[in-house]
Parts: sequence; structure tokens; C-alpha cells
Amino acid sequence: MKYSVKVVKLGEMVQEFIEEKMLIIFNENAPEELAEISVLHTIDALKEDVEVGDTIEIGNIKYEVVAVGWEANKTLRELGHCTLKFKNSNTADLPGVINLRGEELKEIKIGETISIY
Repeated sequence: MKYSVKVVKLGEMVQEFIEEKMLIIFNENAPEELAEISVLHTIDALKEDVEVGDTIEIGNIKYEVVAVGWEANKTLRELGHCTLKFKNSNTADLPGVINLRGEELKEIKIGETISIY
């Protein structure tokens, strides 16, 4: 297990981002202006870099990592932050993005875990 956190709060705009096929995650101590757009989670240390071919599990749904932006591991390690895009593309649009292949995410709930392995 490279990383495992529990969702503790959902920002007001999270569902809108899910409809756009993305999820923005941050540690639970994120500034308020970022909290409204984010899934806030408990703090964990990133034990190894996220790489193409890894699995990210959100609740009970598993996704395959198909692209990792050059900044994503740094911000995940420092802030618990990255943008997860549900986009089967091997090119990350932005430096902090991780692209995932798999079933469409419809919702995320407080108490669910986000794990990377």
C-alpha cells in the first residue's frame, strides 16, 4: 500500500467536478477556499511514488493509473493533493493530474477510503 486515507469532508462543489469526470483531493487541513472544491481526507505519508499501472481504489471501485503528471507525486506527498481525472489517456493535461481508467465515478461519501497500491 502506497497511500490510504479516509474521506472526512466533501466540498460544496465536489459533485459538479464528479460530473466533469474529476475529483480534487486535499488533506483535511486545506485552506477554506480550496475545501469547497475538494474531497478532504485524513493525512497519510505517500510511501512510494504513484506510477502508471498502479491501482487507485475509491470506496469499492478500482481504477488503473494511466498517466501521472510531473508534479502530482510532490503535491500528494506535501499536501495530500492531486486531481484525479477519469480519463483513459496516457497524457496528463496538467502537472498535478493523475489519469484513471475504469468505471465512471458517480459519487463519493464521507467515511470511504482512497487507497493507492
